[in-house]
Amino acid sequence: MADNAFEHPRLAAIYDALDADRSDLDVYVGIAEELGARRVLDVGCGTGTFAILLADRGFEVTGVDPALASLDVARAKPRGDRVRWIHGDATSLPQLQVDLATMTGNVAQAIVERSDWEATLGGVYDALHPGGYLVFETRDPASRAWDAWNRAASYGVTEIDGIGAVENWHEVTDVNGALVSFRSTTVFASDGEVLTSDSTLRFRERDEVLADLDQHGYVTADVRGALDRPGREFVFFARRPG
Repeated sequence: MADNAFEHPRLAAIYDALDADRSDLDVYVGIAEELGARRVLDVGCGTGTFAILLADRGFEVTGVDPALASLDVARAKPRGDRVRWIHGDATSLPQLQVDLATMTGNVAQAIVERSDWEATLGGVYDALHPGGYLVFETRDPASRAWDAWNRAASYGVTEIDGIGAVENWHEVTDVNGALVSFRSTTVFASDGEVLTSDSTLRFRERDEVLADLDQHGYVTADVRGALDRPGREFVFFARRPG
């Protein structure tokens, strides 16, 4: 099940407005060009910002996401018809042979259960042609990103055209080893409706991710720091041999 932030129609409709700075996606466009990819699978594509950005630049793009409300937003966007949208996850893909699969926006951390993570790595592997790459980011646990997930540090008010003022903030509800749970609260000034979304992320260590990739047949070509968040995230470049 997708989190309410992505699955509730009213929250999905304002997701882009609340996360307006997506300069991190420019880095991924550069990676796609660096690797010479033409066919891209965007796993956890959400509201489709990255998928459409790639399609606008001539890539053949498939976006997959389990949140139907987010996909509805993606499909309705200008040029959304340039992308093949799939409701599901990496375990329910049709026959594909892509040059590059991506998980942007720390999607990998939202795959919490071990069985789901392994199934995702396997599903992506099958969708890659030999020599194709899986590239994704995950936060370095040592940076303790969750320390800033509190109301004082995250509170904001956003004016959204046609909707009005929207308050939004995040608060950690539990830290249990590698699992960090938090609640996002959104308040619509127009009618006072309050919507919440509970999420849990898994903070995997670098060596843990490398071992998982190796176990599923990938060759790890590189591990980089995120250019837009230096010292806080790992970016893994894993290749299907061939």
